[in-house]
Amino acid sequence: MLITPVDAALQSENLPFDIRAPKIQTVPLVFASPHSGRNYPADFVQEACLDPVELRRSEDSFVDELFGAAPDFGAPLIRALFPRAFIDANREPFELDPKMFFDTLPPYANTESNRVLAGLGTIARVVSYGNEIYRRKLSFAEAAQRIETFYHPYHAALGTLIDHTRERFGYCIVVDCHSMPSIGGPLDTDTGHGRADFVLGDRFGSSCATYITEIIERTLTGFGYAVTRNKPFAGGFTTENYGHPRDGVHAVQIEINRALYMDEIRIQRGQEFGRIAAQVSDLIAALANMGTQALAAE
Repeated sequence: MLITPVDAALQSENLPFDIRAPKIQTVPLVFASPHSGRNYPADFVQEACLDPVELRRSEDSFVDELFGAAPDFGAPLIRALFPRAFIDANREPFELDPKMFFDTLPPYANTESNRVLAGLGTIARVVSYGNEIYRRKLSFAEAAQRIETFYHPYHAALGTLIDHTRERFGYCIVVDCHSMPSIGGPLDTDTGHGRADFVLGDRFGSSCATYITEIIERTLTGFGYAVTRNKPFAGGFTTENYGHPRDGVHAVQIEINRALYMDEIRIQRGQEFGRIAAQVSDLIAALANMGTQALAAE
């Protein structure tokens, strides 16, 4: 896949992300997949309490592939290559649980968010089903090194894509791409309950123009899917941090029910994977082709 000169400046060997982009960006869209990375550091896997498959339960497995057609419609797709269980790019940079560390955290660390209390901070204590990851306590220096090496480069690149898109088109729409377990886990507000096919998160209308969310919902319901908004997921750090419609940046999170496209136990693509990927491509096309008049009125 060819990349633009701007994107080429972001790309180099050994970066913790990659960018798949068209030769020329033709639409004001940026797609991001912060949780589909599967490059697990060997020492992290060796020291973990969990086996490799259990570690992968926190992944939004194969979501980058489901949205892989974005460049075909004129939009870049940035993918974190590091796994969510190692460091979570959809959190604040220092959202840390003090119980995980043997030394004192700096005062700027956010130690009391709901995500930290659930064990799912920037450095997660547990995987999404509540199983502990680590055999030992970490040092703050280890966390800071991960944040500096993996987290900050990903967000610097995403921020650059957003800025260049806004400069080129006057505004930018960030689509943050995720998947969710089909049943709410022990750390979720909907524990034990089955979930909709898709959940759209726009921070209850604050991070994205209603017009955009409605196009996504209308397209998905047209395929026959059950779609909800902002429950149980209203959007994470990406939508909250970048989604400022008055400044010309709209951000919406899309959560796909994993039972639609994969085997959640074995972490394998399911028989319906190709069909779901084709429908996601149709969704990307709908966003790429949408008009802008209603956006200007938001």
